[in-house]
This record gives sequence, C-alpha cells and structure tokens, in this order.
Amino acid sequence: MAEAWVFPTFMLCLCGFFTNMRPSEPFITAYLVGPDKNLTHKEVFNEIFPVWTYSYLALLLPVFLVTDFLRYKPVIILQGASLIVTYLMLMYAQGLIATQFMEFFYGVSTATEIAYYSYIYSVVDSAQYQRGTSYCRSITLVGYTVGSVTGQVLVSLAQVPLFYLNAITLTSVTLAFVTSWFLPMPNKSLFFHQGCVDKKDLTGKAAKLPPRVLSRAALEDPESKIPLNAEESPPAAQKLKAVQAGGGGGGFLEVLRMLWLDLLQCYSSWPLLCWSVWWALSTCGYFQLINYAQALWEEVLPSQDSDIYNGCVEAISTLLGAVAAFGVGYVKIPWEDWVELVLCSFSVVIAVAVYIMDTVRNIWVCYVSYVVFRSTYMLLITIATYRIGANLSMERYALVFGVNTFAAVALQTLLTVIVVDSSGLGLDIFTQFLIYASYFVMIAAVFLAAGLYKLVARWRTSHIHETVGGITECDFSGDQVSQNDCNYITNTS
Repeated sequence: MAEAWVFPTFMLCLCGFFTNMRPSEPFITAYLVGPDKNLTHKEVFNEIFPVWTYSYLALLLPVFLVTDFLRYKPVIILQGASLIVTYLMLMYAQGLIATQFMEFFYGVSTATEIAYYSYIYSVVDSAQYQRGTSYCRSITLVGYTVGSVTGQVLVSLAQVPLFYLNAITLTSVTLAFVTSWFLPMPNKSLFFHQGCVDKKDLTGKAAKLPPRVLSRAALEDPESKIPLNAEESPPAAQKLKAVQAGGGGGGFLEVLRMLWLDLLQCYSSWPLLCWSVWWALSTCGYFQLINYAQALWEEVLPSQDSDIYNGCVEAISTLLGAVAAFGVGYVKIPWEDWVELVLCSFSVVIAVAVYIMDTVRNIWVCYVSYVVFRSTYMLLITIATYRIGANLSMERYALVFGVNTFAAVALQTLLTVIVVDSSGLGLDIFTQFLIYASYFVMIAAVFLAAGLYKLVARWRTSHIHETVGGITECDFSGDQVSQNDCNYITNTS
C-alpha cells in the first residue's frame, strides 16, 4: 500500500492539466470585442468583467466550508461542470446579460479551485504531502503554458479564428470534468471529518510534515513564540476534535467557533500577520491587473488591426515566475529580519512596472512590463506561502490561506465597485492602471514604515543591552543611571 497515493495523485494531475489547458484564455478580451460577440469596450471592461469579482467574493467563503464538508470530490466535479457551462455560453450566448451570466459561472469555477488544491491532503499519507503538492501545482503551470503556446501558434501561424480556440478549450475542460469522476472519494478532510484520520497523521512528529507546513528554520526562528505546529495541539484544536467526535446538531456552528479561535491565535504571530497582510493586499492588485491587462493591450493595439502575442506573453511570464519560485528555495535569507523592507522593495518594482505599462503606450513595452510584474508577484507569493506555512499545521495553513484569499477578493471587490463598475466611477482603462500603480506604491509605503519602525526599535533595544552590559551594579549616588532606569534594567536583563 506504499504506492496507494500514486493513482489519486495522477488522476488529480490529469484533471488539473486539462482544467488549465485553455488556448482561448489569453484572447478572451479580443474575442468579446471582436465580430463574434460585438460588445463594446465599455460593456466588457465596466459591466461584464466586474461580475466575476462579485460572484467570486460571494461564493468563496461558503465554498471553502462546503468543500471540506463534502470532502472535495463533489466540488471538483462542480468546477468542471461550471467551466463547461462557461465556455458553452462563451461560444453561443449573445448579448450583455447572457455574457454577464457567463462571468458568473466563471466565478463559480474560480471559487471551487480550492477543492483541487486541498484534495491531495485527504488521500495521501503525510509523508507524501510534499511530492503530491509539487506535482499538483506544477501541472497547473504546465497546462496553462501549453494552452497559451497552443493558442498563440494557432492564431499567429494557422490563422485559426478565436471561436475555434474556445471549442478546443471546451474540449479540454470537458476532459477534466470526465476525469474528475474517477478520483477516489476521500474518507477524511481537514476540518469536518478529522475523525477518520489516523491519530499519527494529526499529532505525529514534525519531521513527517512537508517543508511548507513546518520547517526547521521556522522552529528555530526566535520571533516564533506561539506553538502553531501539529505536534502540540492547542486547546482550540482539542475542543474541535471533541466536537467532531461527539457530533450533535450544534456541531457545525461549534466547529466554526473553534476555527475562529484558532485563527485569532495564528494571527497573533507578527511574522505571520506581516506576510498575510502583504498576501491580501498584493493579491487584490494582482487579480485586478490580471483581469484587465488584456483590456489595456486592446486599447494600446487593437487586435482587429494587427497581430497580437498575448499567448506568448502569458507563457513566458508563467515560466519565468515558475523558475523564480523554484530558485527561491535555494536562497538562504533571514526573511524575518528584513521581511518588511523586502516586501517594500518588490512592491516598488511592481508599481514601476505597472506605471510603465500604463504611460508608455507601446505594446512591446506593455508586454515586458507585464512579464516583470507577474514574475515578481509569483516570486513573492511563493515566499509568502512558504513563510506563512512554515510553522503551521496543514489544517491551520488551509484556514489562513482561505482567510487571506477572502480578504484579497473583498478588497478587490471594493476596488472594482469604486474604480471599474459603471455604477461607480467607471474610469477608462488607462486611469485604472494609474490607480493600480498608486495602489502598489501605497503597499510599499506601508511596509517601508513598518520596516523603519522595526529598525528603530531594534536599535533602541541593542542600545539598552549595551548599557546593561556596561553596568555591573546600580549606583544611585552618581549620574550613571536613575532609580527607574535601574529597575527597568534589572527587570529586563
């Protein structure tokens, strides 16, 4: 039974590949404003695209809980079904209202992605977490890259109409839907069905957990003062297991209450809170830029007037981001000492890339700036993922991940309502991108202030320690220290 994890992992990877192998994805905007749909730019940018954001936010939290309660597989099947509906409507539905409904179903598919990424932890032993996670996440990048390159080759070399790219994508997501039915049904889940889990899987030694869950570096980090790992279950976790074991009509609400207490304890760790704040703020901006980058390119160089290379750009940015994310695992940096300034610096890089994309209205400059922006974000989000999960059990990692993502989408919704939606300001695409560049400048300023405060606090602490080291006893007759200073030094040394 040592290789029992291979089949579910293989089937999940197959499902992930076909789900993400979508040749039409880099050309969605060109298709919507082209002759097939004949929608105006304002309709697409200000009335259709915002629907995805609203539906994603409305569904994310309930889907997060239902996914665990139903044990993943039914939600993965739902994701495949919603993608089939999305691309059928994209191909055949006409008019503004129908296209808005299409965006809603796309929001359903996005919200249910969490089932794909969580499923692997319910069907494999904890010793295989790292390999399973690596395979399932890597195959999504491979699928996205293959889809982008395929779409670009078909458009540029074979002159295939965009309608047929959607047909190929529909075939791919249909294969993903069929594959999802062959996934083994899990007997356990992270939160609501832990009673089926072997006790060793929940409270085993830290060495059994993968690096993203519990790293030796995190355990040795002097700033990590809260026992967040799985080896010592906190009171909230113990109560949670008792509720799950006891059942009862109020069990669901009690589980939610215990999860809330667990979450508060997680965020009481300053390093984890710092990375989580950056995650939520930057992911909000990332989602917004990814959604509207094609809209900007369409304004800079209309697809009806010349060849476009959106597929190549998406493929290159994905590959560079994957390489950067892989390489960061071999870089030894004391992240907790410089976390705020690192996040500030990379946020400035993203802000500059977005500003150049907006102001230098040349399509090739836009493409290069987009690659820099996306690669930088993928690098930082990988570091954030590692640092957040560094001293958390898998259950707590899933909880924090879900809350951070919900916060990001909530912020994105607010930004969409104010900046994009026709019922708000309904700004043009160039003004929007100027605001997004300013948004990342704001993020950089927040972490610069936090970093400077930390440096000043550290300097003051070291200065006090030097003073303590130079004083062997409190001499109140001289001018060296006061009574209060002596009391403080005595209590802190």
